Amino acid sequence: METAYFYTPLGITKIIGDEHGITEISIGHDDVAPTGHIPQILEKAVVEMEQYFKGIRKDFTFKLNPQGTEFQQKVWTELLKVPFGKTLSYLELSKRLGDVKAIRAVAAANGKNPLWIVIPCHRIIGSNGSLTGYAGGLWRKQWLLEHEQEEKQQTLF
Repeated sequence: METAYFYTPLGITKIIGDEHGITEISIGHDDVAPTGHIPQILEKAVVEMEQYFKGIRKDFTFKLNPQGTEFQQKVWTELLKVPFGKTLSYLELSKRLGDVKAIRAVAAANGKNPLWIVIPCHRIIGSNGSLTGYAGGLWRKQWLLEHEQEEKQQTLF
């Protein structure tokens, strides 16, 4: 496994991966300096993340390898289907997964997402449109949703 730290507008981000794919992307590592040299195995992911923040990328093509339970994997796979610039409620996500009663388990799996931004857990909101729960802080969730809306609007013209 290789690890690197790089700067984003929301703080220092950590990325971990190997030849099988990226296993972790997380935010909030401001006590660590960005890595001087990004390991080759992580370069594509770092470049694509930087492009996302510059507004020139809406999806990611690098290989993913998130580690989690079968249920978590199912939730994360469904999250990958939420389009750039769109949101979905926890309730609707539970319905898509076939069990409206599993909303708490779905929310917990959403919160355990190991691939910040790439598996877009920030696009999941409360049924009333509120920004509920986000491991990176609600201010980051708000920033990401606004960033995606701005980029979406720019592509309409």
